[in-house]
Amino acid sequence: MNYIGSKYRLLPFLEKSILSTIDGKLSDKVFCDIFAGTGAVGRYFKPQVNSVIANDMEYYSYVLNRNYIGNTKSLNTQKWLKILRGLGGAEGFIYKNYCKSGHGDRNYFTDENGKKIDAVRNQIKDWESKNEIDQDVYFFLLASLLESADKVANTASVYGAYLKHIKKTAAKSLDISPAAFDLTDGNHIVYQEDANELIKRISGDILYLDPPYNARQYGSNYHMLNTIATYEEFEPKGKTGLPEYNRSDYCSKRTVTESFEQLISDAQFEYVFLSYNNEGLMTHEQITEIMNQYGKVELKTTAYSRFKADKTENRNHTASAVEEYLFCLRKN
Repeated sequence: MNYIGSKYRLLPFLEKSILSTIDGKLSDKVFCDIFAGTGAVGRYFKPQVNSVIANDMEYYSYVLNRNYIGNTKSLNTQKWLKILRGLGGAEGFIYKNYCKSGHGDRNYFTDENGKKIDAVRNQIKDWESKNEIDQDVYFFLLASLLESADKVANTASVYGAYLKHIKKTAAKSLDISPAAFDLTDGNHIVYQEDANELIKRISGDILYLDPPYNARQYGSNYHMLNTIATYEEFEPKGKTGLPEYNRSDYCSKRTVTESFEQLISDAQFEYVFLSYNNEGLMTHEQITEIMNQYGKVELKTTAYSRFKADKTENRNHTASAVEEYLFCLRKN
């Protein structure tokens, strides 16, 4: 998935930095990704560590991480995927509110794909309600739907707005691709909570922080994924059909430093790694001053191309480089 702030391309840099900082074997460590997003970092370290704790307050993120991190054993899913792929369409909540023929304006999906999303989501919901599938299979199928729907969304990668005309990738028919996960022996746990509340109740060895950098709220940028994931009816608001959404203190210059300092203070982890960049709400100096109160801080940097909204459309989204910071703290 194209995702604002995704660390997928930075994973080798992150791994090298962590290995050069910690003592002991990575395989013995409890690794926490407390702003998990789509789970790229947790997924990368899952086979390498003793256990992963993943968290994000967005439900779509919980679904993805519940599958990619929470699922550890092989699942028999071919039967269910075959049925989902063979479904026709249904004029449900997505079609009626986010497709042109259903709503009259909103153009997030083609009519065909909107109907297929409704049919697939209703089928998964029906299987779960009748206990025909367990929770592991449920989240695997739901994660598969979210990622597959995202591939045919008629947006510039985020859902803050839809495109006026159907782009090439959005014109393709929805195909439910399996959200394959790594099989491991670790005891991994996934949460959907406010990071500053969860941090008070968990502990481990390595805490990885990748909070929002700027004022853009993930709850609005990815509202469509939450809508498909929860599949609860509501009255969509405005031109883009927004629901009520979570607002993070890390997206406000007024609250970010206080929240960040409290998180570091409450962290019961020996090592804390913070990803940030030179365009974030907190300055390099503010971060360093806060972290220095709790131990020894080392800063590692790398050049990184900023998020580019859509590679398939000529929409003036340039991928200029920014400086990515990794603050490495060993707590006292």
